[in-house]
Amino acid sequence: MHYFPFHIGDYRSSTAHLSNDEDLAYRRLIEMYYDTEQPIPNDTKRVARRIRVAEVVVSVVLEDFFTATDDGWRHERCDEEIVKYNQMADRNRRNGRAGGRPKNPVGSDTKPTGKATKNQEPITKNQEPKKDKALPRPESVSEQVWADFVSQRKKLKADITATGLSGIAREAAKAGWTLEAALTECTVRGWRGFKADWVTQPGRQPKDYDNINYGEGVQEI
Repeated sequence: MHYFPFHIGDYRSSTAHLSNDEDLAYRRLIEMYYDTEQPIPNDTKRVARRIRVAEVVVSVVLEDFFTATDDGWRHERCDEEIVKYNQMADRNRRNGRAGGRPKNPVGSDTKPTGKATKNQEPITKNQEPKKDKALPRPESVSEQVWADFVSQRKKLKADITATGLSGIAREAAKAGWTLEAALTECTVRGWRGFKADWVTQPGRQPKDYDNINYGEGVQEI
């Protein structure tokens, strides 16, 4: 999976009892689960090494949030989201092979009716129609990731500017990430911006998701 939904409120309520190390382990275990679309391997020592967290901490988190099976440690919510993601991907592929959605769905009227609404007023020279200032989707970013990112920005009541998007791309390059990966991270974590240090240097990530836009040097868009 290239992305997964992250509900901040639900996460906070279910992980309030965890220590900082346990919280980090749980977050990385979830990311591994979605990235591989497979249960967490039963070899806890190898898993701990991969996510760079102490083995004893990983064991505690696995026992707390996952279910042991012969195939590995399963997570019910992760399995549900993976199924939804693959169903949506299959549907999009079928639509693509069929030429996409029809331009004029059955029942739509392609001709103007000529009827004005009660609140409609004539446009004068000083009242020009508003232009759509939305930025186009970068070619390197998939439609789904861009749609999720735009939706998140609307919820945060934050505009998407060319300058800000360039800033995220620049910081992503510093971290060795693609722009799509950076936008996915912003969406998943509820970030208003993106800094290379947040993903390359442990402990540098914003601690308060509600106030990260006030952090020194944060690249906002």
